[in-house]
Amino acid sequence: MNPKVDWFFDKAEKWKKEFEKLRKIILDCGLDEELKWGQACYMFEGRNIVLIHGFKEYCALLFFKGALLNDPEGILVQQTENVQSARQIRFTNIKEIVEQERIIKAYIYEAIEIERAGLQVKLKKTSDFKIPEEFQKKLDKKPALKKAFEALTPGRQKGYIFYFSQPKLSKTREARIEKYIWQILDGKGLND
Repeated sequence: MNPKVDWFFDKAEKWKKEFEKLRKIILDCGLDEELKWGQACYMFEGRNIVLIHGFKEYCALLFFKGALLNDPEGILVQQTENVQSARQIRFTNIKEIVEQERIIKAYIYEAIEIERAGLQVKLKKTSDFKIPEEFQKKLDKKPALKKAFEALTPGRQKGYIFYFSQPKLSKTREARIEKYIWQILDGKGLND
């Protein structure tokens, strides 16, 4: 146990028992414990394997390379369609965790083996994502905007593509695009 991580467990209100049980299970698997992104994160030889996090409806173990796990139990969840690598096992009470302890450990050991083997999730490139028609028209009309957008990191590009694609109405997509043109031209990401 890393005392720095105690803060995460001490501040937990809703999922306190569940978090403590998950911590014990993970530490039994021999992983190192760190505090990352305000969450309890567990690593193998300095590389992230799994973290514990809680939400309103559930708490979860998030496997960083969960897309590579076999998932014979069919319990891994992709948080959203845009999440490429990570997968969660979700819990709504401590009883579920206790009943699945053996399975949880098996998934953790498999995740360690994936890391040991150096396997990587093949991520989609930005070019694999469909740019909304309204944004494509702006890029075609304004070479400076196109150049600035292409100069952004792939993560920033994807952030804009996802954000601009979300609204159902073309008018709303256009409004979002207009709002962020200057930010793109300044070389900034959506949340910079």
